[in-house]
Amino acid sequence: MENYSIGLSGLNAVYAAMEVIGNNIANASTEGYHRQRIELRPADTTQTGRAAVGAGVDVVGVTRLINGLLEREITAQGSSYGQISQELSILSSVETSLGEFAESGGLNETLDAFFDALHGLAANPLEQTWRNQVVSSAEVLTAEFRRLGSSLASLEDQMVLEAQNVADSINLLTTQIAELNGKIRAVEINGGQANNLRDNRDQRIVELAQLTGIETQTREYGGVDVSIGGLPVVTGAIPLEVSVSLQSDGSLALHAAGSEGYGLAVQGGRLGGLLSLRNELLPSLEEDLDTLARGIVSQINAYHVQGVGIEGSFTELDGWTMGSNDLNEIEPPITDGTFYIRVTNTETGEITRHAVDVNLSGASPDTLDSIAAKVDAIDGLTASVGFSRLHIASDLGYEFDFTPALLPEPTASNLTAAAPPAIAISGIYNEDSNETLTFTVDGSGAVGNGALRLTVTAANGDVVTTLNIGSGYAAGDVIEMTNGVKIAVSTGDLNDGDRFEVEVFQTTDTTGFLAAVGMNTFLSGTTASDMEVCARLIEDPDRIATALGGDLSDNGAALRMSGVHDEAVDSLGGMTPNEYYQRTTANLGQEVALKQSRQEHIEAVIEDLKGQQSDISGVNINDEAAQLIIFEKMFQAIAKYFTSLQTMITALMEVV
Repeated sequence: MENYSIGLSGLNAVYAAMEVIGNNIANASTEGYHRQRIELRPADTTQTGRAAVGAGVDVVGVTRLINGLLEREITAQGSSYGQISQELSILSSVETSLGEFAESGGLNETLDAFFDALHGLAANPLEQTWRNQVVSSAEVLTAEFRRLGSSLASLEDQMVLEAQNVADSINLLTTQIAELNGKIRAVEINGGQANNLRDNRDQRIVELAQLTGIETQTREYGGVDVSIGGLPVVTGAIPLEVSVSLQSDGSLALHAAGSEGYGLAVQGGRLGGLLSLRNELLPSLEEDLDTLARGIVSQINAYHVQGVGIEGSFTELDGWTMGSNDLNEIEPPITDGTFYIRVTNTETGEITRHAVDVNLSGASPDTLDSIAAKVDAIDGLTASVGFSRLHIASDLGYEFDFTPALLPEPTASNLTAAAPPAIAISGIYNEDSNETLTFTVDGSGAVGNGALRLTVTAANGDVVTTLNIGSGYAAGDVIEMTNGVKIAVSTGDLNDGDRFEVEVFQTTDTTGFLAAVGMNTFLSGTTASDMEVCARLIEDPDRIATALGGDLSDNGAALRMSGVHDEAVDSLGGMTPNEYYQRTTANLGQEVALKQSRQEHIEAVIEDLKGQQSDISGVNINDEAAQLIIFEKMFQAIAKYFTSLQTMITALMEVV
């Protein structure tokens, strides 16, 4: 009967092999399936007399053809690909939204149009058409900033929703992995093989890695533990849910569900890309855009507050509604220093300039209320704070402004002659810093005679220039210095050593207070998303500041504002607005190019790895067909073997 056992073992092997081959063929196109191979070995021999005779074939098991190291590398690369693809997709859309590579449009173009309009206004400061053009181009510019700012903010909100959806998908996959771990253990702890279940589970792990970076650890009886950022989300057959939420610092984080105090350090997968975009890449781009908006607002306003439009000085001004009475909490920041208010008595023509000191670093720092009180103490002005807004109004018969226009008379003088001349000052100072110029008389005598001169020195004692007011000078003629200061000396006598002082101003606000609280500003906003043209200028374009001088005949304010286009702005890192924006877009373009290059590299690596995987684990239909023929022949041979045995036994029985 041993012969029958041998034949039966062969049939058992054939049936098992056919099942394996059939399973391979059925799963030839199944994602994540690994080719299986039946393992056969000779059965133990039996002793027949002196001969050891084979006892047939044993089916040892079914082997899943898999290279663990290769599979782990494919999973890791898939995780990297998931992150880089997510980042590239969003950054490419941001790059498109900037519009810098379109035929027309984009922030660069609107910046140029705005400054071109300011150049036109500087050339034609009295023409209404150019004032309207400046307002129109400014509205287009601020609308473009708001569009870009809102677009980035919307993308950040979208990242939150996307990350939460990915977290739901992660929880679904970890639940499935845990369930499959349990099924695999139930089969293999009893000595069975769960190759198909293992493939199913491993495919879920691959899909999980595409969503987030993971670490895996093999357990006994085929189980695999999975961790995300050090948090075990699958332990044997037990899953742990995760969730995504905004932290107290505004960052987006993944954490164990119900435990929001600790954010996991997630790298890789779509979730890693979403967290990187939401917490780093988009905020950095948004901050660059906000910095540019603040820089333009701050610089334009710093010049605008010091000028006046064709309607002249003010009788009333209101600032912005401030979020706090504490000046240290105001953006843009205010520093210690002084701002100056020029007050004109419209009945007498008397013009005075008043200094308002701002102290924020002392034991009793100034507040909005205390500054209002200082302004209120100036003759001819009334100031108050209502609803967190600074309000300044002039008394009847007075006007005020913040222009750096020189006062018509010297700030201080010491003229000792019996009949001294009248000194008339005018012009607009054009140097880089505020200064007190001292004019000292060299020689004695009547103006327009002899070698009478004025030596002009700066506060540090350096000689600025020497002016001839002796022979060759006609009393009353205006002498214009290279720094923009104009002086006229009437008839009269001067003594050697006589002197007078003139305060000259490059800026009438060294603190940034006026622009920060919204007094006579052009633009408002502290971010790109809330940048706007001040309503009072939209309603009355004649209030656009063009002049710095008291007679409104100059274009100094318009020139200063138009010059911002080519000005190195400190808050922009010493770059012009266009240069800063071009650097921002160039950095974004470089980031997109680098990520695209990396994505292509990872694609090539994955393709190569999958080629190797296919060689080891892939199902080749031709190979399986060849195996079918082999086992078909084996079945036919065993059937023949049984037929021969039957014939022999029948013959033997006939003999007996």
